[in-house]
Amino acid sequence: MRRTTRRKWIQGMAAGFGYGLCRTSRAQNARYRLGTFAFDVSPPLGHSLCGGWIKPAQAYDDRLEAIGFVLLGAGEPIVVCAVDWTGICNSAHVAWRKAMADAVGTAPERVAVQSVHQHNAPFACLDAQQIVAQYPELPSIVDVEFFEQCLQRARNAVQEAVQTARPLTHLAVGQAVVEKVASNRRIVDGQGKLVFWRGSSSKDPRAAEYPEGLIDPQLRTVAFFSGDEKLVACHYYATHPMSYYGDGRVSSDFVGLARKRRQQEEPHCRHVYFTGCAGNVAAGKYNDGSPPLRQQLADRVYDAMRRSEDDLRLQPIDKIHWMQEPVLPPPRSVFNAEQLREQIAQPDQPIVARNRPSYTLAWLERVQRHVPIVLSALHVNSVSLLHLPAECFVEYQLFAHQAAPDRFVAVAAYGDGGPWYIPTEEAYPQGGYEVSVAFCDPPVDRMLRTAIRHLLAVS
Repeated sequence: MRRTTRRKWIQGMAAGFGYGLCRTSRAQNARYRLGTFAFDVSPPLGHSLCGGWIKPAQAYDDRLEAIGFVLLGAGEPIVVCAVDWTGICNSAHVAWRKAMADAVGTAPERVAVQSVHQHNAPFACLDAQQIVAQYPELPSIVDVEFFEQCLQRARNAVQEAVQTARPLTHLAVGQAVVEKVASNRRIVDGQGKLVFWRGSSSKDPRAAEYPEGLIDPQLRTVAFFSGDEKLVACHYYATHPMSYYGDGRVSSDFVGLARKRRQQEEPHCRHVYFTGCAGNVAAGKYNDGSPPLRQQLADRVYDAMRRSEDDLRLQPIDKIHWMQEPVLPPPRSVFNAEQLREQIAQPDQPIVARNRPSYTLAWLERVQRHVPIVLSALHVNSVSLLHLPAECFVEYQLFAHQAAPDRFVAVAAYGDGGPWYIPTEEAYPQGGYEVSVAFCDPPVDRMLRTAIRHLLAVS
């Protein structure tokens, strides 16, 4: 073992102390500041889950949270938030962004709110709720009083985040392959025909036998630092986050359990999880829906989180830039508002056949009011955090990486859920579940890709 002389030890300590002073000084004089927040969004017992067509909340396996950060110093404040809900749609999404924006004195267009998309969780659409409220026999979409309580918690949380914001000086990125979680739900043959479909879980042996198909296997992490102290770590992965659901037990499911495990390990760093473009990606190849599989899937996602952070290399933050892009894709021509209203009004129809059309009708009415969806991107140095709407197919995420090959792009989908599924243009003639619940016609593909290119066109 090589000996260290007293002089070398003193020189090393002095150099380290000087380096620490330099880092501390840079942090104190940092141009940017960042504050984090987290607050509970677990529904009360009896509240509808997943839009009201599965068993309502009867117990809690674990709590649901809204988590994110407020970034200061890059113009008006920027807010980025992930919510452990199935979705937030239309005027509910606008209201959530506006509540946070007003609380910190910024524009709603500078707030990104992305759902994680667990199913034993609320699916908030105030417009659809207004529609079904005309029929007392229908379960509510979302309890409006509870929703308003969540907005007040959001206001309080982001205001506190501003007050406790720390100097923001560095960022770091990492990625790791997630093993045996994601698989494409749609099995298409060589002639472009959909021959098999697998959901989030399956006991059909064919679900496991078919290959994974088109996925993005990487879990990406973007971490922000004050000096050498990690303030927040944002994790991005594209898969439907359900192991099993419909039993009335509220849960953040396997991705939430993985995140919470990282949070326990690093209580002074806020860990946030975002679901990427997972409209046609789920765990069906590796998940039979049995309770033990939830923990196995959580362990695999957690392992990738850890590995993605193993080699984080800090880089000083030189510039931060926010971009937004409004879009309003037209609804599918096959939808008829009067027919939807008639379907919702039919008392002999199952709940799902009445509640789901209320979301469709809400989208039609939104388009008539010309209220656009806001896509956005936060650019920090050569890193881009891209915020997309609804249930985009994984092809859009892969397209984003191709559109900006010189940047580290982390994609969060499930923003404004108004359009529901957003398939690719070539998926429409194939049909299948996702196409059947897509509220926009095929031109949405070109519209979304154009918006992605604009958002990632950063010098």
